[in-house]
Amino acid sequence: MRRHLVGILLALGLLAMLFFGTAWGVGRIVVLRGTVTALGTGQALTSTRGLIAVGVLVATGLVLGILLVAPGISPLATGLPGLILLGWSALVVIHSRYEVRYLPMPHSHFATGLTYLLFNGVLGLIGAMMLIPMAVPSRWRGRSRYVDDEDDGANLGVHTALGLVP
Repeated sequence: MRRHLVGILLALGLLAMLFFGTAWGVGRIVVLRGTVTALGTGQALTSTRGLIAVGVLVATGLVLGILLVAPGISPLATGLPGLILLGWSALVVIHSRYEVRYLPMPHSHFATGLTYLLFNGVLGLIGAMMLIPMAVPSRWRGRSRYVDDEDDGANLGVHTALGLVP
């Protein structure tokens, strides 16, 4: 139960990281790509601002990847933000003009990046991927269930010597 409460806190942190990290990074890259097109050169993404935006996206992706694959982390850590991303993507499909009205921090790089990701379907794809740990039954159980409780110590000699028994 405690790991699921921690998972909810991680979900809030991941959601904030997805919004501020991914939306800001993509918003900066969209603006810098516009600069590249206007200038006719390909140097804007290798500038300091471009590298920071790419670095923020990579860091957000690494945190998301760790939360997706780590077996000890509750599936709520990725599942709840995934449901929110899928809900927001469904809102775009059903009523796209309402989504723009409810964007947090309009007229910022966050809103630019979020709009770009939503209307290109990337947030729906990420949201669907984030639901996968919720479908794995072993992610809902605690680590203590991985040890076989039916073994009363008869075979502990070899397993203990090999370090296979915690």
